[in-house]
Amino acid sequence: METNASTNASAPQELKEKVVTILRTCFDPEIPVNIYDLGLIYGIDVTPERVVNVKMTLTSPMCPVAGSLPPEVENKVKSLDGVATAKVAVVWDPPWNPSMMSEAAKLQLGMD
Repeated sequence: METNASTNASAPQELKEKVVTILRTCFDPEIPVNIYDLGLIYGIDVTPERVVNVKMTLTSPMCPVAGSLPPEVENKVKSLDGVATAKVAVVWDPPWNPSMMSEAAKLQLGMD
């Protein structure tokens, strides 16, 4: 019985890790780095009911993929096994800036 409870308790964390992996397959076409390492993902919340809420931003409000990237993210997250549903919210606060990129992304772009 305890094993079942601990398995259920870890399910949201395991699902969150799968979400991070799938987010690393999404790219801003103007920058050759995935959106997760770019720092465009501000939050990932996975409920016990397996509902995934992603809070993300774009490099700028005038980003050419503003209409296509959030739905792409939502569809990829929804396609994961174990996800009941997914919702992506685009936020602008705080505004994105290059300091939000991972060290790996900065190195990849020669910004160390």
